[in-house]
Amino acid sequence: MIATVRRARRLEGEVRLPGDKSISHRALMLGAIASGISTVRGLSTGADVASTAACLRALGVEIDGDEVRGAGMNGLRGAAEPLDCGNSGTTMRLLAGLLAGREFASELSGDESLSRRPMDRVVEPLTRMGARASWPPLRVGGGGPLEGIVYEAPVASAQVKSAILLAGLYASGTTEVVEPVPTRDHTERMLRAMGADVESSPGRSAVSRARRLEPIEIDVPGDLSAASFWLVAGGLVPGSRLRMTGVGLNPTRTAFLELLRRAGFAISVAAEGEMGGEPVGTIEVGGASELRPITVEGDAAAAMIDELPVLAVAATQLPGTSRISGARELRFKESDRITAMAESLSAMGADILATDDGWIIKGPRYLEGARVHSHADHRIAMAMAVAGMIADGDTDVEGADCVEISYPGFFEQLESLAWRASATRKGPTD
Repeated sequence: MIATVRRARRLEGEVRLPGDKSISHRALMLGAIASGISTVRGLSTGADVASTAACLRALGVEIDGDEVRGAGMNGLRGAAEPLDCGNSGTTMRLLAGLLAGREFASELSGDESLSRRPMDRVVEPLTRMGARASWPPLRVGGGGPLEGIVYEAPVASAQVKSAILLAGLYASGTTEVVEPVPTRDHTERMLRAMGADVESSPGRSAVSRARRLEPIEIDVPGDLSAASFWLVAGGLVPGSRLRMTGVGLNPTRTAFLELLRRAGFAISVAAEGEMGGEPVGTIEVGGASELRPITVEGDAAAAMIDELPVLAVAATQLPGTSRISGARELRFKESDRITAMAESLSAMGADILATDDGWIIKGPRYLEGARVHSHADHRIAMAMAVAGMIADGDTDVEGADCVEISYPGFFEQLESLAWRASATRKGPTD
């Protein structure tokens, strides 16, 4: 599918965000091994979370609407066929941890993009715990009992950390993960809310064997990573005013928001309590003024890895030279996001240089509509749609249907918020 995006005169209204994707995955998986029925309202409706639900059903878990009927710590059953994780790295890596200590073996498969992503990152620590694990293809389980370890992660990854912690629920002793940079802590928060023995501090998380997890009731907050596209668009399109309610404000996820503020974006945040152990609130953004270039490196890059593609779009409009480094992990996502963004923004007239681990971007630059490709990557598609909102002429985003992975209805939302702008859809790419 091709989505054609045109310059917006302004953006105005209330944004309907999808449920947080990271929290949705974890709520389903932990609800699946709880003792009782968990109620999870506001799940992400994206294809990635649907993949997690389908895999859990194949393992014998009943999921009906908002209810997850937990099978208990040892109630999952072996699937008759390989578990299809679709395009979801979170599904594949977290399930690998959840299934590593089972008496039965499981094979986890995915689409072409997922099959290229590195899974040795979970195989190595799980093997050290005593699991039978191999890749490719990713196979886990069917081995002996697990033992807790202290794992010093070479790469900051919330997915890898969570996989090890989930395996640790079934391991003797304590399982500890030490990270080079603190990553999002949704798994630790949810496990604690369900009664697990969890200890955590910035860059360190540990769990002990769990005999039982209590079911949870949670309203999944709005996805802050999805909000990032509107934060940039609302700041760059003059005269805009966008409001987002019930947004997750987990402190491990707000680095991007704070960076935009420092760059001159007019963003206000009102905290409104917690949902299921997760802080939530309302975010408003308006047209930015007195913009400044940004520098992102090291720990900061890891803390906002999913938001960096749309940050590159923002940097094209910031005066001076912006530098984003320490983000080599972007080359191993659904696409090589460093190359994809450099090629697409260059085609629109941006002054952007791709480096091994990020970009050097000089601005502000006038952008002109062009035909760009999503590379079947939802975050690239939405980032380039934001670029189209501030460019002259038509911006045609090829393969735009991939936004269904995380944000169904994104382009319809754009049309409803934009004045003198539109996002029209066409059929398959010519």
